Amino acid sequence: MLPTGVSGVFAGMGRAVLDAVLPPLCLGCNEIVGAPGALCARCWQGFSFISAPQCTCCGTPFAEDLGRDALCAGCLARRPRYHQARAALVYDDGSKRLVLPFKHGDRTDIARACGAWMARAGADLLASADLVAPVPLHWRRLFVRRYNQAQLLARIVVRTAATERKPRLVPDLLRRRRWTGSQAGLKARERRSNVREAFDVHPKWGPEISGTTVLLVDDVLTTGATVEACARVLERAGARRVDVLTLARVVRPAL
Repeated sequence: MLPTGVSGVFAGMGRAVLDAVLPPLCLGCNEIVGAPGALCARCWQGFSFISAPQCTCCGTPFAEDLGRDALCAGCLARRPRYHQARAALVYDDGSKRLVLPFKHGDRTDIARACGAWMARAGADLLASADLVAPVPLHWRRLFVRRYNQAQLLARIVVRTAATERKPRLVPDLLRRRRWTGSQAGLKARERRSNVREAFDVHPKWGPEISGTTVLLVDDVLTTGATVEACARVLERAGARRVDVLTLARVVRPAL
């Protein structure tokens, strides 16, 4: 067995050779970058990362600080079923260049960087989570896509979480028991109706949920209909609290 220092030298040499043959490319535009899973300066500037100030409930970014417990107009009008939601990016033309290839184009390599961004954006939620569960796909969708993008993100989120106590990843905590089709093009009320009673808890995990804080992971939060349907099922199963962490979220213009 090689000493640690020697093995590190060989690993570095191998990385240099690989980079010379297959240089690392920007996740957003495929320009050559300094390290795998990185963004070039132009793409980085084109992404809208979300940070405080934001709605304490749904995580909608605010233009100015309205106070620690401030709520957006949407949450004041109708409080979501989940407790808190956070996202790493605004879902816009910039972030779509990552989200769409990841979700529909077999670009599973994108998950590593995106999951790390999510772990930073949702650090407070991860610190209090007991269980982390991806929003499930219906088996028909999974058969066509071959992977659940939410599950890939959840795995990276848990792995990179900077918490003293790592939450437990439970990939099959929830099941999508009926086909709902695509939510694209549906209004908020139609989306809620479409996913009503579409999820249930896997029977083998039922006894594990009581009194826990569950963190749901998904790729994009649009109206919140899907994660609210999941939160409702988890609360019925005894979850004390349900939070949500997504890669991106739709931000609607202020009225």
